[in-house]
Amino acid sequence: MLKSQKLHYAWIVAGVTFLIVLVGAGVRSSPGVLVVPLENEFGWSRATISFAVGVNICLYGLIAPFAAATMDRFGLRRTIAVALCLVGGGIALTTLMTQSWQLVLLWGIVVGSGTGFTANVLTAMIASRWFAKRRGMVLGVLSSSVAAGQLLFLPSFAIIVVNYGWRAMTLMIAGIVLGVMLPLVMFFMRDRPEQIGLAPYGEDPGAKPAPATVRENPFRASFRGLREGLRHRDFYLLAGSFFVCGASTNGLIGTHLIPACIDNGIPEVAAASMLASMAIFNFIGTTGSGWLSDRIDCRMLLTVYYAMRGVSLFILPFSFDTFYGLALFTAFYGLDWLATLPPTVKLTANAFGREKTGIMYGWITAVHQVGGASAAFVGGVLRVDLGSYLQAFIISGLLCFVAAVMVQFIGRSGERPTPAPVAVPG
Repeated sequence: MLKSQKLHYAWIVAGVTFLIVLVGAGVRSSPGVLVVPLENEFGWSRATISFAVGVNICLYGLIAPFAAATMDRFGLRRTIAVALCLVGGGIALTTLMTQSWQLVLLWGIVVGSGTGFTANVLTAMIASRWFAKRRGMVLGVLSSSVAAGQLLFLPSFAIIVVNYGWRAMTLMIAGIVLGVMLPLVMFFMRDRPEQIGLAPYGEDPGAKPAPATVRENPFRASFRGLREGLRHRDFYLLAGSFFVCGASTNGLIGTHLIPACIDNGIPEVAAASMLASMAIFNFIGTTGSGWLSDRIDCRMLLTVYYAMRGVSLFILPFSFDTFYGLALFTAFYGLDWLATLPPTVKLTANAFGREKTGIMYGWITAVHQVGGASAAFVGGVLRVDLGSYLQAFIISGLLCFVAAVMVQFIGRSGERPTPAPVAVPG
């Protein structure tokens, strides 16, 4: 019956994935509105709270390569369902915490691990498994759901925190994760098109079907991919530039822009609304980047993106005094925030092959999140020690210019990874 439908089921899976990533983005953006309330209620330092956020961001990334292998081993639907239970349960339990180590355990470790399964590696796997055509566009749209989640949730979170407290906000998030997203995943998510008798969207009629899933231990598969990556220069260039991407986006701006605005006399709701409004430009930038990555050298795109980001971070510390300065930063930075994802995925696929994209991009995403965790923690420490975020913004801007140069060397050596041995299904 599914074969006769005009709407290919790939679009339904893509729609569910869009919602998963959208809600995950809302979860990951919420620390920005939690920092000051937790600081005020418990007396915890901003560095302590930033450490918990840093653990969350770090685990979100470090889980990615194992998430890809786990999805291969146990299936997308079961893996994502378990991850949503971790996220929803961990968030709900934060309402009972009284000590800072509980924040690190629940928000840092439990929620960070769960959101790692809803990371960008999920969008890469869905695009590569379910779409033979329009893959770049689909990847761009799915990546832009991070921006949409930020736009949808951040202002609401700030309003709820101001009027009802941070516990009401966390309970609302837990309700969305467990009451809305979990049933959607259980009813509509499918692992592969072959599971329901379909070929990937746009697949040529004479194309060979995808090979059967290899039942390999996820840890073994993940570390085999890492060993292969460490033998090739392109992996270091991709991972190093993505480290800077994470440090300059969700690590620094995602965690500390709202507190920086509050330091400069901008109310919390207004600051959250400004950060969320970046998502409008983010959606345009990421979707456009997906379209461009099919047509323009991805190295050139990344060079432009990182250079633009560096300029934006240099300007930001001097923009808090004027509405027009912040508005310009919001538009400029918003266009660039997630635009790096589609060309990075494509360069990863070119370097290591389509069949290895999930795990290799998972490790590159892990480094991305290590960069984010480092910037989240160091930004908080610099703010405590120096009383300002100026140095954190300038250092991050300099790193962006380093990344703009690094990406030009990807794929220039002429080396290609050797094909991985074919594992025998167990």
